[in-house]
Amino acid sequence: MSNETPDNLPRRLFLREGLWAAALAALGVAAAAVLAKSRKPKKVWQIHPLKCIGCGRCATHCVLSDSAVKCVHAYAMCGYCDLCTGYFIPEPKDLTTAAENQLCPTGAIRRTFIEDPYFEYTIDEALCNGCGKCIKGCSAFGNGSLFLQVRHDRCVNCNECAIAAACPSQAFRRVPADKPYLLKDQL
Repeated sequence: MSNETPDNLPRRLFLREGLWAAALAALGVAAAAVLAKSRKPKKVWQIHPLKCIGCGRCATHCVLSDSAVKCVHAYAMCGYCDLCTGYFIPEPKDLTTAAENQLCPTGAIRRTFIEDPYFEYTIDEALCNGCGKCIKGCSAFGNGSLFLQVRHDRCVNCNECAIAAACPSQAFRRVPADKPYLLKDQL
């Protein structure tokens, strides 16, 4: 014989139905949270080129052994100068490609003769360590066509970027992943 009386049955039914309703409501809230998170645009780290001061911390503070920050050259802004202040040290002995005349410590900037008096400067990203010496020289005496950018094919997109934490000019910021590069000639 059952211990259930007609008075106990509605309470058990009420509790069972209530638990089912609570479980379904929790499932709905969880699904809504996942959907809202997936709609939130993904952000990546990037350097604002007008705020960057070329302090050199990009080369030393990146969690990767080879920094994800590399020099970029805006060819549309470049004057193809004989004396490029991003390539040559201040007051070079000679305007040649000799190492003692170059500002870049790794030789990442290549100088190619076009026609008198024009030279083209290209960046070998494999050699660039993101030190910013070239962009500091280019910004101080030139037109600023050299600037640093985070290369997203190398960056691991740390939640708290070590370079951003060390950046004295707060040039690092989160930008939408669908527009990851802040180009100087587009700002």
